[in-house]
Amino acid sequence: MKKIAILISAFVIGLTSCEDDKGYYLAGNVEGVENGKKVYISELDGNNRTPKVVDTATVNDGKFELDLEDPEVPNLSFLRLEGVNGTVVFISENERISFDINKDSIRGSEVSGGKENKALYEYLGHLNELNRKMANMQNDMGEAMMQKDTAKLQSLQQAQAELRDNDKNFKEELFQRNTDSYVSVMLLTDMLNMRTHSSAEVREMYEQVSDRIKKTDLAQSLKENLDRNKASEVGSKAPDFSGPTPEGDELALEDNLGKVTVVDFWAAWCKPCRVENPNLVKTYNKYKDQGLNIISVSLDRPGQKDKWLQAIEDDQLEQWDHVSHLQFWNDPIAKKYGVRAIPATFVLDENGVIVAKNLRGDELANKIGELLN
Repeated sequence: MKKIAILISAFVIGLTSCEDDKGYYLAGNVEGVENGKKVYISELDGNNRTPKVVDTATVNDGKFELDLEDPEVPNLSFLRLEGVNGTVVFISENERISFDINKDSIRGSEVSGGKENKALYEYLGHLNELNRKMANMQNDMGEAMMQKDTAKLQSLQQAQAELRDNDKNFKEELFQRNTDSYVSVMLLTDMLNMRTHSSAEVREMYEQVSDRIKKTDLAQSLKENLDRNKASEVGSKAPDFSGPTPEGDELALEDNLGKVTVVDFWAAWCKPCRVENPNLVKTYNKYKDQGLNIISVSLDRPGQKDKWLQAIEDDQLEQWDHVSHLQFWNDPIAKKYGVRAIPATFVLDENGVIVAKNLRGDELANKIGELLN
């Protein structure tokens, strides 16, 4: 009898342990939603960077609960309510995460629980406020331009620059407080993509990220981008490439180096690129006889060769070399150079070493003049 009692006791303890194992546990209020509606939980898929459904819960009396398998590392996750547009963003972690879902305004839902989500919503709150202020400034700047109020325009431009500086400082400070958080890698990815920090700066900060977070798919993707960018940083030998010309021939960088060569990434659909093109034409005409060469790499879309060629003609770019695989952001040359935004320029010396990058207008012209003279 004593042995049976011990076995029963052990069994009960085992059951209790299973019931208490609620490390990664979701619970939420969804007032006004009828019973039986589904709550879908998705995670960012590491292979194709799209959300993938991992589990579902059912609404009962305005609530839902879901006990999920504890994740080895945190991941960006999404909650979607059946029949409601939009998603609630959160980070999976071994904590109880609570949701107050507003079915009429899903973006207004509240998420609490765990250090990961505390950091995430501090970050998202900052971004929302930054975007709101930037939008207001853009409107005010538009009005000032229409009224030709140069004093107000200059004041707004200065305020906008200060806002960007504050944004940069906020992100750096938030990063330092969260080096063992998934948000740290989100911040670094943002810094790199928005060009608020150089690749070298982001690489240095990446070394501070904890080993645990470096195992996440997002961190590994960031590391790949940083390694790729290192090959196209100032002081490095420019990655060699070849690509099809408008005539269908193959043009290689190594066979077309001038005393100074500009590798210019652009596209017919890119308005900032088209605005910059007249400056590039002016610079080329000024320095072509002194040894300037330009190779323009177009990121135009598949099946849109006609738009690429028309833009070359319209912007009077026929004077120099052009290549394009017509693969949009999947262009292999752009990937080699770590290009994620255009226009993007790389200035090479006669040996193919990158001496400057991402210069425009007078800055680009002055640099080329300096190198040639």
